[in-house]
Amino acid sequence: MPNSTTKKSIFSAIREIIEVILKSLNKRPRTWHQHVVPYEDDWAVRREGNKRITSKHRKQSTAIDRAKTIARKHKADVIIHRADGTIRDRINYD
Repeated sequence: MPNSTTKKSIFSAIREIIEVILKSLNKRPRTWHQHVVPYEDDWAVRREGNKRITSKHRKQSTAIDRAKTIARKHKADVIIHRADGTIRDRINYD
């Protein structure tokens, strides 16, 4: 008859297997990359894949600061766009 330690290790192994399977099923993990984009006559921070903006700012530098704060928290990237929409710079916080 298995003791409580053996039961715990079997339970832990099964749990790890289930977690690996669930992670592999998630083909597209959620990204937290923050884009600094032109928005109306101002600048906005928008999370990658979102249609809605996270925040709106009068100056690009303020939007960049906000995007950096969010990206650091989630270990993501900040992608800075020019006024014409092309990418100017990318900052990585992995």
